[in-house]
Amino acid sequence: MEILLLFSVFVIATCGLIYELVAGTLASYLLGDSVTQFSTIIGVYLFAMGIGAWLSRFFKKELLSWFIQLEILVGFVGGISSAALFLLFEHAMSFRLVLYLLVGLTGTLVGLELPLLMNILKNRYEFRDLVSRVFTFDYIGALLASIVFPLLLVPYLGLIRTSCFFGILNVLVAMIVLVKFHREIKWAAYLKIKAIAVILFLTAIFIRADAIMSFAEGMAFRDPVIFAHTSPYQRIVLTSGKTDLRLYLNGNLQFSSADEYRYHEALVHPVMMYARAHQQVLILGGGDGMAARELLKYPDVEHITLVDLDPAMTRLFRGNTLLTKLNAHSLQSPKLSVVNADAFQWLKANKALYDVVIIDFPDPGNYAVGKLYTTAFYRQLRRSLSDSSVVVVQSTSPYVAPRAFWCVDTTLQTCGYHTIPYHTYVPSFGEWGYVMASPSALHQQQDAVPEGLRYFAAAVFPQMRQFTADMDKRTVRPNQLNNQVLVQYFEDEWGKYQE
Repeated sequence: MEILLLFSVFVIATCGLIYELVAGTLASYLLGDSVTQFSTIIGVYLFAMGIGAWLSRFFKKELLSWFIQLEILVGFVGGISSAALFLLFEHAMSFRLVLYLLVGLTGTLVGLELPLLMNILKNRYEFRDLVSRVFTFDYIGALLASIVFPLLLVPYLGLIRTSCFFGILNVLVAMIVLVKFHREIKWAAYLKIKAIAVILFLTAIFIRADAIMSFAEGMAFRDPVIFAHTSPYQRIVLTSGKTDLRLYLNGNLQFSSADEYRYHEALVHPVMMYARAHQQVLILGGGDGMAARELLKYPDVEHITLVDLDPAMTRLFRGNTLLTKLNAHSLQSPKLSVVNADAFQWLKANKALYDVVIIDFPDPGNYAVGKLYTTAFYRQLRRSLSDSSVVVVQSTSPYVAPRAFWCVDTTLQTCGYHTIPYHTYVPSFGEWGYVMASPSALHQQQDAVPEGLRYFAAAVFPQMRQFTADMDKRTVRPNQLNNQVLVQYFEDEWGKYQE
């Protein structure tokens, strides 16, 4: 009996935390702002567990039968949670309400489990130090879940299969108890059929997880999905329409092949006009190789170091023929070295100096990315620059999110950089902004840009530096690591357009 108890507690704790982590991760993928999503989901989940623990006082008879039914129900609800949320994202009138209702229901059911199990043991068996042993294995299960979830489950199973797998484990606990005590349980045959049916249903979802995800993404994206992959860092989706390829990271559009040249030419060529030297170039982010493509048009570029967190991104854009055609095989150039690392940590260890730095991170929609726009990051970057080095930062839309845009400019100035903010129009995104910066005063060094550019010319740059009243400079606070005001500005301003 002791072995069965400890196994049940271990599985229950592991499954319970997995459901919580799945909900938080899925909400971060779909809604952004990972800190807010995890904070609110953990709060709702723990509150619901408290409700479940309180409700357990009303279960006084047939505890084994109730425990088995509860395990089957927890396995079913937790097991289908990811698939249900992905499918409902585009159709629910209030996705957040659906999310929190499902999290609350799961938490309530999980909160019922341990009190029921302990009451069963208290009334039937002598087990010295029952509470301490139960909670010891409860915490061990939670530790295991927190380790395997980011390292194994998300990258290798994905969220839908992870939910199904642990839902099946919950139901298997019910089956084990049912088999061991079937003579003492009413409706044992009915419960066994019910458990088997749930296991078969969850197994079918597990097997068809890719098809379910493709169907959900097919409803979310306007064009057919031709590639989808969940890495440890993000969900990567590539769609192909009649006129363009589109890349989405965690549901957010990163580029359209129809007009990405406008974005990348505006990102790269102004900073190259202002830089005194081009020999050593650093790209932070930019795993798609598009910025590298533009840099390789300069014969005096001797070496490019590209630092991108996600190896899945650089593999995709180095190996997919559609994408290598788009980036002109830039990631295969002998002049370029790819480093898959966190840019913040990589800069701490870097000893080299760079003439030009292209910072092409995703928008600061969560705190994990927001740290790469902070005073701490820009001061760390300064160690990799000479006095004449020039940096450019993609800085979101000055029209949609003017406070966020000018926050990037203010943060760089706070760190002692001289800045030139500018913007351009990219049809897929609208007005888009950049901030050029240098430790010393910025002066244009040359007018010549490579031949064959489709959009940018030196003569248009003075116009790009002009801001109309609705995009003009705002008074904002610098983005610091301990407050991340940029993320707040970004969420407030872009949220109005995403509701």
